[in-house]
Amino acid sequence: MLHESVFRTVDLPVGDRFEAWAELLRRTHAPMGLEPMPLSAARADRTDRTAGRVPAAADYHAHQRLIGLGEVTVWPATFDPIVFRRTPKMIRQSDPETFHLSLLLRGEGAATWGRQQVAYGARDFHINCTSMAYEILTGTEPVTTVGVEIPRSLVALPARKADGVIGSRLSGREGVGALLAQFLVQLAADTGPYRPADAPRLGTVVADLVTALFAQTMDAEPRLTPEARGRTLVLKVKAFILRNLADPELTPVSIAAAHHISRSYLHRLFQAEGLTVAAYVREQRLRNAYRDLTDPDPVLRATPIHAIGARWGFPRAAEFSRAFRTAYGVPPGELRNSGRVAK
Repeated sequence: MLHESVFRTVDLPVGDRFEAWAELLRRTHAPMGLEPMPLSAARADRTDRTAGRVPAAADYHAHQRLIGLGEVTVWPATFDPIVFRRTPKMIRQSDPETFHLSLLLRGEGAATWGRQQVAYGARDFHINCTSMAYEILTGTEPVTTVGVEIPRSLVALPARKADGVIGSRLSGREGVGALLAQFLVQLAADTGPYRPADAPRLGTVVADLVTALFAQTMDAEPRLTPEARGRTLVLKVKAFILRNLADPELTPVSIAAAHHISRSYLHRLFQAEGLTVAAYVREQRLRNAYRDLTDPDPVLRATPIHAIGARWGFPRAAEFSRAFRTAYGVPPGELRNSGRVAK
């Protein structure tokens, strides 16, 4: 499992909760000031109503995890309404020269940079930088985000181009933004499958996707390094494969065509990761079939084995059985009858 640190205000006395959250963010390497905002009347069940609004510092709720990925940090968080401020004085006090991306999953917010303002909602990325003063405020409901802190030096674009993204609202629903959002949400949901040694490699993936997102936004795709462009394309291809595992016609030829690249280039991309395209497709199909066969859900238990194979791209039962036995040492029927439960 990856190393994580966790902060939860519910572990503290009610009267200390907001100040502990504020102190935590004041003492970071890029300090921020916090100001509580009134909660909506919908939250009045937690504390006394005051003219339809609730004093925010009373029983303040915040939950933050820090996931270290080498030089990159990912921090999923849920917190009550708040105003974040980073002032010129704080910048002079400490500036680690990092970009910060916030993927908003629930709630809404707005940011001010000098005379510029931007509002953002669910599945938007907001981009800021520790070298510039800002004010960010949320709405009157709790907010859930996944933040990314990444050194400017890891964004492989000219500084002028990268800085042009600061203050922007970028979509996490399409293109490279959707790919980055999917990666962050899945990582935040479960770090269990990863070992500590995986952290720097995962940090490189995040850095490449952030670089690609900035480049796409600034129309600077040609400036990406070949290595970053290749790794980003591999992630796009893998996401495409996972969405289309049920298609028995999912082959290296069709995958290459869908991404407007040659089959030989597709193979080279996967060879750089020690994989073959066909092996990756087969592994993902079998992994999903294994999960369905060991799922205790009554509907799945009643689904014929050949139907599960077909669901994951094996239209011929004999082929599915052979592939499954080769991968797991037992035929699919025997695995199901063993009573093993999916993890």
